[in-house]
Amino acid sequence: MDTINQNFLLDQNFLWASCIWGAIAGGYCLYGWKQRALIPFLGGFAMTIMSFIGPNALVMSLVCVAAMFAVWWLLKRGY
Repeated sequence: MDTINQNFLLDQNFLWASCIWGAIAGGYCLYGWKQRALIPFLGGFAMTIMSFIGPNALVMSLVCVAAMFAVWWLLKRGY
């Protein structure tokens, strides 16, 4: 029986990126919840999910930066 190689979960870069992006995502979710703003809440939720299931630190960081940009852009457009 083949075992799945889960060494990526023990990678120091992955753990640090997950911690940082998870904390930022928590801030977005908390802000969106308290202000009853859907866009920041959903952006924070997407970043939280990505910090759990991201395949590596680079992809996780790129997706989270894109989510932050999307939240900023949507709020600037008035959504």
